[in-house]
Amino acid sequence: MDFFAHETAVIDDGCTIGAGTKIWHFSHVMTKSVMGQNCNVGQNVVISPEVVLGNNVKVQNNVSIYSGVTCEDDVFLGPSMVFTNIINPRSAIIRRGEYAKTTVKKGASIGANATIVCGNDLGEYCFIGAGTVITKEVPPFALMVGNPGKQIGWMSKFGHRLSFDNAGLATCPEGGESYKLKSNKVTCLDE
Repeated sequence: MDFFAHETAVIDDGCTIGAGTKIWHFSHVMTKSVMGQNCNVGQNVVISPEVVLGNNVKVQNNVSIYSGVTCEDDVFLGPSMVFTNIINPRSAIIRRGEYAKTTVKKGASIGANATIVCGNDLGEYCFIGAGTVITKEVPPFALMVGNPGKQIGWMSKFGHRLSFDNAGLATCPEGGESYKLKSNKVTCLDE
């Protein structure tokens, strides 16, 4: 094994787990799920069948990642945040074949206790505030807060709020990279 799993973790047959990944107390990784390299899965996490996690994904305690979810590289999933995978669940109606897909793009961060309603993709490096409920697509670099989630600004790759000048330019105070805001879309100019 090129990864670490705590003795209380349950890892089903048929999983793919990358080198350097750590899986902590009481977590369950189900069959046909895929995890990249250097991921960290906190305690009491469930990763359902066919979930895909890229490299360096950080999953904090008490997160359930349901079938239909894909997280690209460098995604952060905060404590007790929630994904859904059925739009109209009912206990007496089986809808396993109707799981909606949700993709969390590279570098996105989702805060503690946030809820991501299925079928809504989250753009690269977006930042979902703690407790936010996402009910629609989220653009790259967007800062979302509230219930329902509303965009209140833009974030850099380093997780700093961007302040754009009259020409639509901003610089991250930590990383130093430059950003352009045009037609309500942000692009990093240093790529």
